[in-house]
Amino acid sequence: MQNAAIQIMDEIKKVIVGKDAVIAKVLMAILSRGHVLLEDVPGVGKTTLALAFSKALGLDYKRVQFTSDSLPSDIVGFSVYDKNTNDFIYKAGAAMTNILLADEINRTSSKTQAALLETMEEKQVTVDGVTRKLPDPFFVLATQNPVGSAGTQMLPNSQMDRFIVKLGMGYPDIASQVGILKDRHQKNPLDEVKQVVTKEELLALQDAVEAVHLADAMYEYIARLADATRREEMIQLGISPRGTLALCRMVKAYAFISGRDYAVPEDVLAVFKDVCNHRIIISPKAKIGGLQADEILEHLLTTVPMPEQQA
Repeated sequence: MQNAAIQIMDEIKKVIVGKDAVIAKVLMAILSRGHVLLEDVPGVGKTTLALAFSKALGLDYKRVQFTSDSLPSDIVGFSVYDKNTNDFIYKAGAAMTNILLADEINRTSSKTQAALLETMEEKQVTVDGVTRKLPDPFFVLATQNPVGSAGTQMLPNSQMDRFIVKLGMGYPDIASQVGILKDRHQKNPLDEVKQVVTKEELLALQDAVEAVHLADAMYEYIARLADATRREEMIQLGISPRGTLALCRMVKAYAFISGRDYAVPEDVLAVFKDVCNHRIIISPKAKIGGLQADEILEHLLTTVPMPEQQA
């Protein structure tokens, strides 16, 4: 089944050039039933990335461009009175899809943000007292622009915690940029992306990731890392139990795409910062010292001993 994951990434690489690590981590988030927050400047390929995944996975796709006047009903849907039936008819919102690109989530109101984050957590919407399940699988790729804060409403830490990882795509290097220019000179690389798996096969891949074995020593290692974030003086708010569970899921996904049905400590090292950097709040002392979240987390990886062997 790991071959399918490799094939999916190969299709995405036809469109997203030079960002293999980002592609792998987004796929890992999908396979572990999580959601991704992409924080980056406009124009680096965030929308293209979501479109490419929807094609390779054979999933429905919708995009919402958030603005200050976006409403919760834009996400969850609303009811409209039909005089012919003398009843209310439900009109689906953007969340009724498989992949939802929530563009510039920090440019909408806290109420609309909360509506989106509730769908992410509950995988359902409730309108006029009627609860409807969202399609399975359901995956949110939300973006926010770190440059320019006018008219933005940043997500509070409790809501950031709903995203399994926070990633940045970054600018391409020179060679990748040249490749992008050549590829798009006469054609759209998105047209070359082929569907690799069906929805049913994707759900089976998600089940396979969930079944990846974590030894007791691995569980203890992850718990010790989470505890270290809560004791570190440079961190004001450490990793929550939800964040610890997210780390376990991403570790399993990393092991799976690496071709194993069991996890090793190196899998934790590979995903720890991506899972945790948006969940912690660094202390005023760390800010004064110019420390970044990733630097503090990297230090913790060197202080918490790794398990010596796997059972």
